[in-house]
Amino acid sequence: MSQEKLYKVLLGPVISEKSAIVAEDSNQVVFKVLKNATKQEISAAVEKLFDVKVEDVRVLNVKGKTKRTRHGMGKRSDWKKAYVRLEQGQEIDFAIAE
Repeated sequence: MSQEKLYKVLLGPVISEKSAIVAEDSNQVVFKVLKNATKQEISAAVEKLFDVKVEDVRVLNVKGKTKRTRHGMGKRSDWKKAYVRLEQGQEIDFAIAE
């Protein structure tokens, strides 16, 4: 897999209450990823970009919500989410600098 593809696989972290709970309880990090990304690509990208060891990757497709707009009904885009379990002692910190 090319270097360029690795940098494009991860679109960003998912910061939510659920992802914070999962991070504390089971040493997992949640990422928004490309819709056509595979588990192997996600694992390789996380290991390369954050210099950590990945134990397991679980992915799920999130269906976009239907929303009412002033022009009728609209739909948000579908996207893919990856739960990446890190090996014991590894961690990724997404601290926001103020």
